[in-house]
Amino acid sequence: MRLKHSIIAALLVSVMALPALAQTTPAANAPAVTTQAKPAVTTPAPTTTAPAAKSALVNVNTATPAQLDALPGIGEARTKAIIAGRPYKSVGDLDTKKVIPHATFEKIKAQLTI
Repeated sequence: MRLKHSIIAALLVSVMALPALAQTTPAANAPAVTTQAKPAVTTPAPTTTAPAAKSALVNVNTATPAQLDALPGIGEARTKAIIAGRPYKSVGDLDTKKVIPHATFEKIKAQLTI
């Protein structure tokens, strides 16, 4: 039992000494490390052509099922309901005719057009 306490005490002493070792200064003959700020290099933005940008509006009267299904909160069943209710006079018809839930409509209405 005494040996066990001695080992634990020795471990605690060595653990407590670690922060003191980390704060020591480098040796006098160690090379000094200096950092210099490198000039900022600006690169032009890559030019890519995406087939369909996320900001592109989706026409609810002419959109394909894949375009409608890509909208957040719109799955296969809601896509079928949107297509079945065509044509719409306004984007708001999706909400007023309860084709999609109001919360879903509020999330995606900025992405929709007629």
